[in-house]
Amino acid sequence: MQWSGCGTAAMGFRIMIAVLSLCSTCLPGVGRAAQLDAQRIGQIVGVKATATAHGVVRVGWARDDVSVKVDGFAMHPFMGLGTWAAFQPAGDVAMVMGDTVLFEDEVNPAIDAALAAGIEITALHNHFFFDEPRVYFMHIGGHGPPEVLALAVRKVWDAAKEVRRRQHVPAKAFSGGIPRPGKLNTQALVKIVGAKGVADGGLFKITIGRTTEMHMMPLGGSMGITTWAAFAGSDEMAIVDGDFAMTAPEVSAVLKALRKTRINVVALHNHMMNEQPPIYFTHFWGKGKAADLAQGIRGALDAQKRATP
Repeated sequence: MQWSGCGTAAMGFRIMIAVLSLCSTCLPGVGRAAQLDAQRIGQIVGVKATATAHGVVRVGWARDDVSVKVDGFAMHPFMGLGTWAAFQPAGDVAMVMGDTVLFEDEVNPAIDAALAAGIEITALHNHFFFDEPRVYFMHIGGHGPPEVLALAVRKVWDAAKEVRRRQHVPAKAFSGGIPRPGKLNTQALVKIVGAKGVADGGLFKITIGRTTEMHMMPLGGSMGITTWAAFAGSDEMAIVDGDFAMTAPEVSAVLKALRKTRINVVALHNHMMNEQPPIYFTHFWGKGKAADLAQGIRGALDAQKRATP
């Protein structure tokens, strides 16, 4: 059974907290959160847990297994290289939020583990410039039984640790060769994806616009509210990169569909503020046969459509 948060953005969590607080103050005995067992959560996650006076249970570990330099300076985990998760009572269940420090080759295994365990990925981005090796931060969230959430967090962290167990030094490239310029059957790509595209010097790009609203004004594809995929290489060996524009309920569905076809997720963030509905963007990178990559994009588009409210 999958347990997920009420929304991808932190706003959804804040609304949940406000509602629970209102219930507990207006209706005695209603909405009062059960106390979390910090020791049990720590046992499941595999690290020591601490509890605050407000009932929040926190777990974490320092990424000191790989030396990181930022702008030539040797970083200590205290300066922002700590992986953590915090659990808060929410009625008779719990909510979790956290930030996972990942190296590039750990990101997609951690994404796979999170999605399989029912945890939402709410952001994936960098916190530094000129970091060696490059470090990324995957923010997570979820809602459900505390022991289920604790086990999910453990699986995400174990996925990253397993990558480092197999290879101590973070990889500097995705596996597979580098595609060479060649012929792309653009008509086949259009047929698979189900949207038109534009060719440019051996490259081919498909763009799909959508709409939102900001300051009571409509925003569309010409203002950057687009899902797009650009193909390069040949039919036999191609790369695809691009961006999906999604509402909160669509995010997990799109990520799952991309990862199902081994297309790598490389970022998840917002591009704007104050738009309604809020739009989130996930950037991706894939390598393989052009038709297979196109099938992956089509699968993500179909999953997004099914998840659209």
